[in-house]
Amino acid sequence: MEKIVLCITGASGFLYGKRILQQLLKDHFVYLIVSESGFKVMEEEAGIKKEDFLKDLPENCIFYNQNMIEAPISSGSRLIETKGVIVAPCSTGTLGAVANGMSNNLIHRVCDVALKERKKLFMLVREMPLSLIHIKNMEKITTAGGTVAVASPAFYNNPKTVDDMIDFVVGRVLDHFGINHNLYRRWKDEDI
Repeated sequence: MEKIVLCITGASGFLYGKRILQQLLKDHFVYLIVSESGFKVMEEEAGIKKEDFLKDLPENCIFYNQNMIEAPISSGSRLIETKGVIVAPCSTGTLGAVANGMSNNLIHRVCDVALKERKKLFMLVREMPLSLIHIKNMEKITTAGGTVAVASPAFYNNPKTVDDMIDFVVGRVLDHFGINHNLYRRWKDEDI
């Protein structure tokens, strides 16, 4: 079973992280880190309490508190064994810390390690509008080898529900890791 790291920060858009986790748990071992702000947003946006979320995690998922800087995945020799790191949703605070090489918590550290080990790093930023500071930080991450995207659903697939829009964004994230899914209809789908 392949391993992957998923980080959920305190940006609005907890449902992106939740849906990615659901998809990954089908056939991956997930190292999960949720920031304290992420738990607050989870309760506000989805009505899910921290203790309820954590008790429902399956065996193929290990949860690390953001302050567990000593977690095995904070080391390049362990993170190298994963497919990489997804941060969804990604706050602009996390974006800025990673872009400037600051490892204030485990989320920042695993992103930093992913970049130094040349592992995939995908940061799904959930913010608008963007300031020039945000854009410069996105440039730094991109130049360092990461991928930054703003959660932006498409409409060519004629979404009918919020879940349809979430699935499009989540599907695009999974595409970058080569993870198969049926979450959205691709542009001009044809039998090939």
